[in-house]
Amino acid sequence: MGAGHSHGSGHSHGHSHAPGGTAAAAHRGPLRIALGITLLVLATEVVGSAVTGSLALLADAGHMATDAAGIAMSLVAIHFANRPPSERRTFGFARAEILSAVLNAVLLFGVGAYIFYEAVSRLISPAEVQGGLTVVFGLIGMAANSVSLALLMRGQRESLNVRGAFLEVMADALGSLAVVVAAVVIMTTGWQQADPVASILIGLMIVPRTWKLLREAVDVLLEAAPKDVDMAEVREHILALPGVEDLHDLHVWTITSGMPVLSAHVVVRQEALDSVGHEKMLHDLQGCLGDHFDVEHCTFQLEPAGHAEHEARLCH
Repeated sequence: MGAGHSHGSGHSHGHSHAPGGTAAAAHRGPLRIALGITLLVLATEVVGSAVTGSLALLADAGHMATDAAGIAMSLVAIHFANRPPSERRTFGFARAEILSAVLNAVLLFGVGAYIFYEAVSRLISPAEVQGGLTVVFGLIGMAANSVSLALLMRGQRESLNVRGAFLEVMADALGSLAVVVAAVVIMTTGWQQADPVASILIGLMIVPRTWKLLREAVDVLLEAAPKDVDMAEVREHILALPGVEDLHDLHVWTITSGMPVLSAHVVVRQEALDSVGHEKMLHDLQGCLGDHFDVEHCTFQLEPAGHAEHEARLCH
């Protein structure tokens, strides 16, 4: 490292993480319970479909099977994401959680497309549904999915990976609700088209949430600035520090949910470096960001005035 360079890294103040490393690691237990509940409801609905002849229950069971696969994938992603870093993968497999969120979103879009397809088919050829028993099996599914939603509620705010699983369970709960409502309407009015109409409504509720999940996951993969970090405000805070003259190559991105990272080249007046020293300047920079922004890891390169032009000439 040449003269005038100094690298420093530090953690923001007042920020904590799960012992397992990533934001989703703390919610591994609830995800496992949710997976067990989903598999139990899946088996129950398959039996219920056979007993009642309800195509709606069978379709919802297929929906549950897809969601069980998605939750299992989330758990596998957490396992890989919390493996230690290596010389080749310096951040380990932390991004595995984001890839899982993308795959879960793709699965959810597939489920939504299937719901719309089935709904159109049933509007054309309504399926005969045994209403009473269908209501019972639908209520069992709603109750079980409500427990899973409660277990995953906190985790879905902290991790895109857990949010993907949460949205899948929510889709399951909505599916069970649709089964119940449609069965009640069919029992009371005999209108068989109630089932596909309810299915279309479910699809319309699933798609917007899934699009938001996919967009946020893709933003992480494209290393966009976290949505809660104002880049102009970060720049303003750094430039306001005594001795800081300029700032360039400022980057803020997210490795995985709950793990934002910042790097910047900070131009410092030589007299300021001589009077306070590199270490004090780095501590001031880290303290400034730690007090105002939720950034897990900050890396600064301190430079004297004119060094950026010198680097540009070397690159050419």
